[in-house]
Formats: sequence, C-alpha cells, structure tokens
Amino acid sequence: MIAMNLAQVADAIGLPVESGWADVCVSSVEFDTRRITPGALFVALHGEHADGHSFAAAAANAGAAAVLGSAPIDADLPLLRVADDPDNTGVLAALAALARASVTELVRDHGLEVIGVTGSSGKTSTKDLIAAVLTSAVDAPDQVIAPPESFNNELGHPYTALRATPDTRFLVLELSARGIGHISSLARVAPPRIGAVLNVGSAHIGEFGSVQAIATAKSELVQALPAAAQGGVAILNADDPLVLAMASVTPAEVVTVGTGPDATVRADDVTLGAGARARFTLVTPEGSAEVALGVIGAHQIGNALAAAAVGRAVGMNVSGIAAALSGARATSRWRMEITELPGGITLINDAYNANPHSMRAALQALSQIGQGRRTWAVLGEMAELGPQTIAAHDEIGRLVVRLGIDRLIVVGASPARAGSGPRALHLGAHLEGSWGGESLPVADVVEATEILDAELAEGDVVLVKASRSAGLERVALRLIADRGSRTERARR
Repeated sequence: MIAMNLAQVADAIGLPVESGWADVCVSSVEFDTRRITPGALFVALHGEHADGHSFAAAAANAGAAAVLGSAPIDADLPLLRVADDPDNTGVLAALAALARASVTELVRDHGLEVIGVTGSSGKTSTKDLIAAVLTSAVDAPDQVIAPPESFNNELGHPYTALRATPDTRFLVLELSARGIGHISSLARVAPPRIGAVLNVGSAHIGEFGSVQAIATAKSELVQALPAAAQGGVAILNADDPLVLAMASVTPAEVVTVGTGPDATVRADDVTLGAGARARFTLVTPEGSAEVALGVIGAHQIGNALAAAAVGRAVGMNVSGIAAALSGARATSRWRMEITELPGGITLINDAYNANPHSMRAALQALSQIGQGRRTWAVLGEMAELGPQTIAAHDEIGRLVVRLGIDRLIVVGASPARAGSGPRALHLGAHLEGSWGGESLPVADVVEATEILDAELAEGDVVLVKASRSAGLERVALRLIADRGSRTERARR
C-alpha cells in the first residue's frame, strides 16, 4: 500500500481517529499476527474458531501500528472501530475502501496496471501464468503482485490489492462470486484496465440457480472495464459461447482467445506430450512463436492464451510471451501439483477445489500421464452444485470408466450416504457397465489412505481431487509423509 498516516487511513475508510494518534505511520495491512511487521494495520476479524480482537496484544508486540476492528481490544494501540459486527461486514467494507484509496493513487501517480481474471474454473492457474508472463517483463519479481493461493473474495481481494506499493508495476487479481453483484463490488475495490473471462460453467450453480446467471455474474468484470479509448481491454474465451457473448456488454476493446481460426490470440498445431504437457504455436496479429507448457493438462492451453493476451495488452512481444509461458510452472499449492514418490509412484494433488469442468480436465490429464501405467482416481464431493449435484457426480463417475482409469476411490460415498454427490459418483462408475469392483466407496480420508497404503504398487499414478471442503489434500500429504518415512527407514 502507499504509506499513510493514521489520519489518512481513517479518512479513506470514513472513521474518526483520536488526534494523538493521527500521525502514526501505517505501511502495510495484515489479518494474521504471524505476518505482522512494524507499521502494520492489524485487521481484527471475528472467526469461526477465534476472535481476532483477542490477538491485538500479540499484534502490538509484533509492531502493529493500529487495529481495524469492530469490538474493544486489550492493547495500547489506536483502534479504528466500525459498529459491532459479528459477520465482519463493516470491517471488510472499511478494508475495501482503504484498498481503493491506495490503488487509485498508485494508478494515478505511479502507473500501476491492474489486471483482473474471472471464470468458473482455472482462475488461480491463469493468475499464476499471467504473473509469470508479466514477471518476465519487469526488473524484479516483486514488481508483480498476485494473490497468494486463491485470495479472491471480500477479504483476500482488498488484502492483495494493499500489497501493491509505488514500486509495483502490475497487480494481478482473481475475482470470484457467489452471487450477482459480487464481481462488480470487487472491481470497484481495484478497478482493472484489463479483464479476462475464462469460462462459464456450473461451479456454485447451487447458489446462482442457473448457468445463465453465472454468465451474468462473470460479465460484471468486463462491464467494469474502461472504454477502449481509455485503454480498456476485455479478453474473452472465444471457445465458450457464453463468454464470447460478453463482447456486447463491455465498453473495452475486445480481444478473443481460443483454438478457432477467428480468435485474436490463438493456439495452432496443438499436441499433448509426455506428462500431459501441451505444445502449440502461439499466433497473434503481430506474429507467432512456439510454446511448450510446463504446467499439466490440456485445459492449460486456454489459460495460457489468456495470459498471452494480457502480455500483449501491456506491450510485450510474442517471442517474450512464448518464452515466459514455456518457463512457467505451477506456483499455487494443491493444483495439479505433481510429486514423484519412491517406487516410481506419481502423485497428482489437485485437491484445492473441484467442479465438473475442472474434474473432467484433471481426469483427462490423469489418463494422459498414466498411459501404460496403473491409474488411481481418489475423488470426493464437488460442492455447491444444488439440484445438479446427483447428475454432475454421476457423469464424473461414468467419465472415470470411459477414460480407462483403473481404480477409483470415492471418499464420502459409504452406503449410509445414499443420495449424496459422492455416492452418485461411485454408482455412476459402477453402472457404466465395464467395471467389477474397481470403484471403492469409502467413508473418509483415513479409509482411503489405508487402501492406497496397502495396494499402491511401483509405477502407479494417483490423482487426488475434490472441493476444498472435503479435505482430500490430507490423502496426498499422508502419502508423501508416509512414503518418505518408509524411504528413511529403508536407509537406516
């Protein structure tokens, strides 16, 4: 953030400050006391398991300059206090106002470029690719700020925006939504000049009610962009009709990406090589160059094209973009994260989140990586699908069989959970007709891990994937810890 005194912070968020504290300098914002550095504004939030206000003294000891909160604190720090607020609404609104004030000044006085990306799936992977492309065009990596992991909501979005300083050239932001108006609200916090919409799928359809409503919500990003005459650029996936239709609602210049011949930025001569890594010719109006992706899965082609279009929009040449894409690697944890375990076992940890689109992409990657080897899919629930829950899980179960994946473990699919998504996934695989007992319904992570521990063999490939709420990353982490400890015991 820009350096402010507490009077300026208070003015930005519309709160009073005692005159004795007005000149206190604030240089950063944190909501976790473990990351507090001197001069930080500590954001105290009411949490499910703890109340941040009770950590004000710890924040003070770490060097915090002040606290933003909604309840009294037991610390000798100035408190910028909103109304009592168990849901944190007021604190988050104040944080958003502070982020907007900081970003506005950085854009106006320091030339900060803000890039936003949204979509039903792939936001985090694309954010990482965009950051990799832009980092190749700056003098130092810290001149590009992007969210750690998936900081894309009412807390993570302004928090990430406040990490930008006068030295930051590019601020890359994810924008997520669980309802109409959410993305519009986030876009006001840090107004982007460039916005990319990746796809419209059924993620969170239980909250939106329809795919068309999801499309309306995603379109809010490109509606918020400046006009083409002011430099606004809307990057739209031409391979997704619902995204392409957003060209009619944005005031910005439209740049399409895709595999079709009419896309402004496209992928030609696509091949999928060893390890499910794609190669293609990146074609732009200014020229073409060869790309060999280091990230996993055919679905990364569309993500890479969006990142390429961002690079082009900030003035990079096609050869520089292609080189950056070829050198990019996955940086966010538990997203197609590959670990080679002892005994030639390959573990693919994609357990951070799941929806039907990303589940299909991960299974296709497993099938490609596992050619000539035994493959395992350890799958759990895809959350927030509403009335489509049973049908969507059934479809994924059948896809597992059609792709020829050898073994399926479905966590949370015990007979006692009849009517659940995981149970439907197991039954979909079972009823597809080509399997005997290859689909194993289990109650929990412990049971899934016990089966893998007993049956994994040399050369196997294991995919672990579910929505974050399922906690299936514990399966992957247990495998890594257990196989590593076995190796250590063998050495002794």
